[in-house]
Amino acid sequence: MSLKRILGWSALVGALILTLDTAGLLESSSLRAYNLLFSLRGEREPQIPIVIVTIDEDSLDELDSPWPWPRAEQGAMLDILSQGKPLAIGLDFVYSEPSAYGPEDDAAFSAAIRRAGNVVLAAAPAETMTPAGLKRDMNLPLPSLRAGAAGFGSVDYTFDPDANIRRAALVTHFGDQRFPSFLSEMHRVGSKAGLAGKPLPQGDSFLINFHGAPGRYESYPFYRLWRKEISPDVVTGKLVLIGATTPILHDLFSTPFAPKGTMPGVEVHAHSLETLFRGISLQPVPKLIIVIAIFLLAGTGVWISTAFRPLVALLLMTASWLAMMALAVALFAHQTWIDIVSPTMALGLGYFGSTVEAFVYEQRQSRRLSRFFSPSVLKEVVRARSDVNLGSSRRLLTVLFCDIRGFTPLSERLQPEEVAELLGEYLTDLTAVVFKNGGTVDKYVGDCIMALYNVPFEHPDHAKQAVRTAVEIQEHTRALSEKWRAKAGVDLVNGVGICTGEAIVGTLGSRQRLEYTAIGDTVNLAARLETLTKDLETPIIVSESTYLLLDGEFSVQPLGNVTLKGKEKPVKTYAVLSSYVQD
Repeated sequence: MSLKRILGWSALVGALILTLDTAGLLESSSLRAYNLLFSLRGEREPQIPIVIVTIDEDSLDELDSPWPWPRAEQGAMLDILSQGKPLAIGLDFVYSEPSAYGPEDDAAFSAAIRRAGNVVLAAAPAETMTPAGLKRDMNLPLPSLRAGAAGFGSVDYTFDPDANIRRAALVTHFGDQRFPSFLSEMHRVGSKAGLAGKPLPQGDSFLINFHGAPGRYESYPFYRLWRKEISPDVVTGKLVLIGATTPILHDLFSTPFAPKGTMPGVEVHAHSLETLFRGISLQPVPKLIIVIAIFLLAGTGVWISTAFRPLVALLLMTASWLAMMALAVALFAHQTWIDIVSPTMALGLGYFGSTVEAFVYEQRQSRRLSRFFSPSVLKEVVRARSDVNLGSSRRLLTVLFCDIRGFTPLSERLQPEEVAELLGEYLTDLTAVVFKNGGTVDKYVGDCIMALYNVPFEHPDHAKQAVRTAVEIQEHTRALSEKWRAKAGVDLVNGVGICTGEAIVGTLGSRQRLEYTAIGDTVNLAARLETLTKDLETPIIVSESTYLLLDGEFSVQPLGNVTLKGKEKPVKTYAVLSSYVQD
């Protein structure tokens, strides 16, 4: 596993995610994840005393009158509620136009507002298209109503691209004008009346900490209080919100706990006031921390994909993601919101991107190295990447050379197609034997095969592996010889030379072509020993350095000191007695 590779992937994944985020392509996913955190956290019991008086279907039916009802009747309701001594009364309706029932109706309503002394009225932003362009203005309550009210404020909420309400305003700006929100006025009036609460948060808006689905707060239909079926005492010492809950009045919205647009606006006010009085508005994790987390998690994904087997890596990935989700939910439960989309993408892209890249790398390397290494060794070489040194280095190894004796005259007796068939079958069998015994095929030179042992991975029995290979080669050659004797009247006889010692091993060659091979005196000596098998008429000859590592496992006969071509000093050699017997 390479630190450079991890850092490279982290930078690539981080840059990609930050680009997507800056372009706004992750926003919809982030909003869905935001709602998911509410679902995982679960609903909570409200703690602020809030009562909702609902203008609902039953009230419209029971009073047998369409909305809006005469303002004098609404004023009479204020008188009824005032008997219960609520802390504040919020009217979630905008009274910006004179009553359709005449000035007397407005006067009666104004008087009731004044008598209550704790009524907060609603104002609403308005947009009008004029010949000069779009005009934005604030629809304020009538001056006569404002005069007796404890306050008024804008019922202005911010809608996200998915039409959900998640954020509430504390202040609304219109050019140089600055209007307090309905919520901040309710907070002010309620606090003044004695309801203990936290100060308003800094800024012009805040993230609402919703406590659940619609119906979470205590509520009573308007008509039941109007008919005095319910005592006004139900509002004693509480904040009262009066608003529409019937779908007919189109005051329903989408929120994290009501994504299909089923939460009345007056209930959104209740959740917002709960958030303000308790000081539990959600706080986003700083962007810098998210950026750092993206790069760290991307690197974690890459590290997991490269350091562990696929199944273990997948389990670790799943565990990492679950741990991250658990942390996000725990933080969310303590009013800290971390956008889990970008970190999740970082972890996933780091893992899956690195996995795909590794797969492509393995396929390419497998094709390139398959002729050198056995499938099992090749798998380890490719998987280990930089942990296996395929570069040139000095190391101890055992070298095996095997060559067919008299191949040139043999090939003259066969057609070229038969020579190719024979050689292909012969080298395929020998390669399988080399791989079976843990060897690495260095190269084929015509009918000669060169194999290395103790590379690229170390094995304490490399000399024994090479000799086992030689013995099995003789057995395979005998079987193949019988086949070709019957087929074409030719015999196959080969010799094997083996030597153990140090050599330079690794990827060697020119800039245009590299090969995994070994060079050095050990290699040369193994080649000379193979040639010697013909002179001494013995199929397998090993050097003294190899013989000393066999521990008596094979039947060996000393051949004495032999002077080899290119060697000044005689070399002590040994013949390995195999089951192969020349005819």
